[in-house]
Amino acid sequence: MRFRHPATVVSILTLATVLAACGETDQQEPDAPGHAEHSAEEFSGEFNDADVEYVSGMIVHHEQAVEMSDILLAKDDVDSDVVSLAEDIRDAQQPEIDQMVTWLQAWGHEPDDNHSGHGDHGAAHEGMMGEEDIAELETTEGKEASRLFLEQMIVHHEGAVSTAKDHLANGENPQALELSEEIISVQQAEIEQMEDLLEKV
Repeated sequence: MRFRHPATVVSILTLATVLAACGETDQQEPDAPGHAEHSAEEFSGEFNDADVEYVSGMIVHHEQAVEMSDILLAKDDVDSDVVSLAEDIRDAQQPEIDQMVTWLQAWGHEPDDNHSGHGDHGAAHEGMMGEEDIAELETTEGKEASRLFLEQMIVHHEGAVSTAKDHLANGENPQALELSEEIISVQQAEIEQMEDLLEKV
């Protein structure tokens, strides 16, 4: 019995595993095509020129926010609350960049090749910092860097909120419109947070 019992247990466990695997396969297979179809609709469904222009511009806009955050986070003696904010901005906006790039490619377009985040990008990039602004942020340190980052990022966020509101009025793609609503909500709250921080640093 000592030799049969483990074998019996193994057989039962093996059968249970096989049955469970079959059950999971049966449950997953019908969902797979639906998920693929949903993804295709999500990325290449209804969209218009306003969506393409908005997403193209917001990718570059977000990239500069990430760049500005990285510049600040590389510094020493920066206010801890400002550091936390910069980390939040970077961690939130990088996934949105990746998402928007995927949408743009699904719509048959490629992201703007100019990823420097500098220069005049027109109305679609309202609130963008120029090369001199970025250079100034790079050279400041400590408390001065904290204040400058907050001042620049408030303007940057205000531009994003304004652009997102324009997109809500003219865009068509449901997912892009949803992102615009989220950008307005999150970045408006961060503007208020940064205005409060400016009084403390």
